Amino acid sequence: MKNDNLEMVDDFQPVQQTDLIYGIDDRPPFKDAFFAALQHLLAIFVAIITPPLIIAGALGLDLETTSFLVSMALFISGISTFIQCKRVGPMGCGLLCIQGTSFSFIGPIITAGLAGGLPLIFGVCIAAAPFEMIISRTFKYMRTIITPLVSGIVVLLIGLSLVKVGIVSCGGGYGAMENGTFGSLKNIGIAATVLFSVLFFNRSKNKYLRMSSIVLGLVLGYGLAFALGMVDMTAASSQNLGGFTVPVPFKYGLDFSFSSFLAIGLVYLITAIEATGDVTANSMISGKPIEGETYVKRVSGGVLADGFNSIIAGVFNSFPTSIFAQNNGIIQLTGVASRYVGYYIAGMLVLLGLFPVVGVVFSMMPDPVLGGATLLMFGTVAAAGIRIIASQEINRKATLVLAVSLSLGLGVELMPGILDTAPEFVKGLFASGITTGGLAAILANIFIQVKEDKVA
Repeated sequence: MKNDNLEMVDDFQPVQQTDLIYGIDDRPPFKDAFFAALQHLLAIFVAIITPPLIIAGALGLDLETTSFLVSMALFISGISTFIQCKRVGPMGCGLLCIQGTSFSFIGPIITAGLAGGLPLIFGVCIAAAPFEMIISRTFKYMRTIITPLVSGIVVLLIGLSLVKVGIVSCGGGYGAMENGTFGSLKNIGIAATVLFSVLFFNRSKNKYLRMSSIVLGLVLGYGLAFALGMVDMTAASSQNLGGFTVPVPFKYGLDFSFSSFLAIGLVYLITAIEATGDVTANSMISGKPIEGETYVKRVSGGVLADGFNSIIAGVFNSFPTSIFAQNNGIIQLTGVASRYVGYYIAGMLVLLGLFPVVGVVFSMMPDPVLGGATLLMFGTVAAAGIRIIASQEINRKATLVLAVSLSLGLGVELMPGILDTAPEFVKGLFASGITTGGLAAILANIFIQVKEDKVA
């Protein structure tokens, strides 16, 4: 049944007028639902598998472990998406909301992984997830502390920090640094091919080419790398590509570090704010009110599920998840906002996660191929932070908050050696520019008080 833009709305709030073909609670026919789900899958697939690939590369993990992490990222993203769309009890927003592996945690996770490996990563990610769940119940009070300026600064720092990771991949990764091929013409050439391919397809007038631009760029780069003999097929021959990946809870064990716990907890704080914005945008696009009791329940349920799903992710050896914003654009393009389409997407992700061949194929991807795509993706994250900051009034206080947080955050990223003589606790907490700059932004926003001069 199609959406007829009815005026009856939740809480008697005025509904947003839309051109939707299918509304939130409509059930599209199988063909329409499957096609819409496939477009969402193309938009999110690379974003889901990229964080585990980057983290595994930074930690020097073998092919078997890397492919398992990729499989679990897809599997958990499917479960998380189902909970968001279905709304299980108080958890979930009940919208066509896709949840997948978050980019925001990459920096602090790599820092924790270098200190204590996968057990420490999963231990602190599970332990810190309740931060976000608590915020979902007290968000109206937290908004006076975590303002749009603070969240914009953190998003900007996340993007700028990840650009370094992308450049390392473009040059050939950490392995290339060790064997002396880092920055070779072959590595840079492949990364550039992927980057320009993504840009070429993204500027196309054809919406399908535009939505699948990253996938197409990766395919071209992968093919070029294979032709140049950069894909090691011998490693794949030892993998069981015909079976199933069996999810194993706590496969790598758990560990804990208080400094890593605080660093990850801060990112959960920011993720809660991002999730609120994404649910709000999705509600607006889907023709639902963005004020009133029902809206508050949607936001609270979405943020609560965001944190709860990250606990499930840690249990099943995957990294924290968050709501994806890019799917809001696809809802506008397709005119399909039905949450039942989310069930199809969730099923596809779970199935992809259970077949090991998917994880192995992407785990074998040479670093320059991934780097060419992620460099652009990380740049857009930084650009999103700039847009949030630019939407605020940049008065003297805002200028000082920006100056303090960016100086400290980028300073730690550019010169990590500044912490070499610091105690281990301090080093663990401030090793990431995201956490350093984020904490500085929160504290500066609270304590810096500036009396603005009145204009005559």
